[in-house]
Amino acid sequence: MLFLNTILTKKEENIIIKEAAMIRIRKIFAGILAVSGLVAGSLFAARLMLINGAGATFPYPLYSKWFYEYTHVDPTVNFNYQAIGSGGGIRQLMEGTVDFGASDVALTDAQIKEAKQEIFHIPMVAGAVAIVYNLPGVTGTLRLTPETLSDIYLGKIRRWNDPKLAGLNPQLSGVSENIIVCYRSDGSGTTSIFTSYLTNVSAEWKKRVGSGTSVNWPAGLGGKGNPGVAGLVKQNKGGIGYVELAYAVQNKLAFAALKNKSGNFVEPSLESTSKALAGIMENMPSDFRVSVVNAPGKDSYPIAGITWILVYKNLPDRAKGEKLVQFLKWAVTDGQKYAAALDYAPLPPAFAKRVLEKISQIRY
Repeated sequence: MLFLNTILTKKEENIIIKEAAMIRIRKIFAGILAVSGLVAGSLFAARLMLINGAGATFPYPLYSKWFYEYTHVDPTVNFNYQAIGSGGGIRQLMEGTVDFGASDVALTDAQIKEAKQEIFHIPMVAGAVAIVYNLPGVTGTLRLTPETLSDIYLGKIRRWNDPKLAGLNPQLSGVSENIIVCYRSDGSGTTSIFTSYLTNVSAEWKKRVGSGTSVNWPAGLGGKGNPGVAGLVKQNKGGIGYVELAYAVQNKLAFAALKNKSGNFVEPSLESTSKALAGIMENMPSDFRVSVVNAPGKDSYPIAGITWILVYKNLPDRAKGEKLVQFLKWAVTDGQKYAAALDYAPLPPAFAKRVLEKISQIRY
C-alpha cells in the first residue's frame, strides 16, 4: 500500500505505478535515440573522405570555390588544400605526404625521373600574371614593353619618370617616385611563369638571372605567395609586382598593358588569356607540359600560364583514388563554369576532352 497525503485505493496505486513505468520507458528510449544519433554522426564522419592537397597560390581562389561547390555534388568527400606555392606542392607530392600537388610550372625531366612513379599533369584552367603597381594620382593604364619591364626587374630603371617609361607613358614625366620592385620569396609557379617570360624576351635577363620557381633577384622586396606580393605593392607607394589576375582584381590594384609578340599593348583579362591559350593549342604535347608565355596572336596577353593538378598515375588508395578521379572529371567539365567569374580562362571544349581522356588513364 502507498501513502501520500491520503490512503490510496488499490486502483489508484496501480495507475501511479503504470505512469511511473511509462516515464522510465520514455527515458530509456530517449537515451537510445541520443546514443543512436552519436553513432550515426560517428559513422557519417567515418564515411567523410578527406583528400589532402598542397601547392600553387595562383589558382587558389578558383580551387576554394570548386572545393566548396563539390560538397553539393558529393557530400561524402572533403578537400584540405594548403596554398604553399608550387615548389612546396611538388615537394610534398614527391614525398608522398599529400594525395595531389598543384603547380603552375611543369615538372622538369629530372624531377620526373626522380619521382617514385609516373606523374600526370592535369590542366585545370589558364590564368594571366598581371603586372600591378601603386601610383596614386596617376591616371590611365601604364604601358610596358618587354625591355622596360625586364630593366625594372634588373634594377636598371629605378624611378618612375625614367625617360624610357615616360616615353611610353607621358603621365609619368612628373612622377619622381622610386620604383619599389616586389617579387615572390617562396618557390612559386607564378614566378616561373614570370621569369620564363623575361627569359624569353630579354637576353640579358636570360644570362644574368634565368627562369625558375625561385631565382636570385637583382633588386627588390620579397613577399610570400600571391597575397604577399599583392600586399607589398598595396603598402608601398611606387611599388610594382607580379600576381595572378584574380589577386589584382580582389585587391583593386592597377595593372599594366604589355606589348605582346605582335606589337600590340594588351591588358590581362579573361579574353586575352583565352587568346594566348588558343595560340598554343596546335602544339600541345600529349603530357600537357607546355608554356603559354609570349604566345602568338594579336590579342594574346604575353604572361599567361596553365595551372595543373599533379597526381600519380597509380594511386595507392582505391577508395580515395576513385573520389579524386571523380572530382577531377567534374573540375574539367561542370567545374569550368566557375572559372570566368574569377578571371581564369576555362579549358576549350576540345582541350577538355583530351584532358578527360588523360584522367581516365589514372589507376587506383
